[in-house]
Amino acid sequence: MRQKPVPDALLPYLEGKVLLLDKPLRWTSFDIVKKVRNLTRVIKVGHAGTLDPLATGLLIVCTGKFTKQINTYMGMVKEYTGSLVLGATTDSYDLETTPENFKSIDHLTTEQIQQATKSFIGEILQMPPQHSAIKKEGKPLYLSARKGIEVKVDPRKVTIDCFEITNINLPTVSFRVVCSTGTYIRSLVKDFGEALGVGAYMSGLRRTKIGDFHVDDAQGWEDLEKEINELLTKA
Repeated sequence: MRQKPVPDALLPYLEGKVLLLDKPLRWTSFDIVKKVRNLTRVIKVGHAGTLDPLATGLLIVCTGKFTKQINTYMGMVKEYTGSLVLGATTDSYDLETTPENFKSIDHLTTEQIQQATKSFIGEILQMPPQHSAIKKEGKPLYLSARKGIEVKVDPRKVTIDCFEITNINLPTVSFRVVCSTGTYIRSLVKDFGEALGVGAYMSGLRRTKIGDFHVDDAQGWEDLEKEINELLTKA
């Protein structure tokens, strides 16, 4: 695809910018990339780490020559906050699919829930969700999963630096996780539920940090749109 002429007002985006964006719920990470391309008229746009459609929060987007830095940002430690529901599971490990396999959680204590996080600290092996964008033979797993076909994938080594329970209001538990790149928080939640013997699925997720970048410093999509339209108007 050839680069069409970019308006002078938007040349900084062609030269290269790092955008901190707060991804809205139900948008895919690639939705953001496509929208930035259309808005800035710059073809070379990429993001530094996928967020699932049902997650919100910090997404680093690079434009122009700064796309060369994507791997650096992608390798940075991530922080997430979220919530999970104990006593049931879903095929997708989140609310993309319907909860099932309901179990009683009446016997669980606060101490048991807090204690269960400790076995996940450090380097662990994690199985990616079938409902994920990981490709096998060039095909995203979620396409097969939606047809009820399970594809064999290998577990991955990830590092969990912090897994903190921040609030318990059963069946919902809130948490904070600091982890390496490549970690699936959905898989962590699923494994956590199995460790407690009752199952669990993720009910909410927000990425709050990537390295030293914080979501509090990120722009909403409407803010970026307004900023670029103002540049074009003044030009």
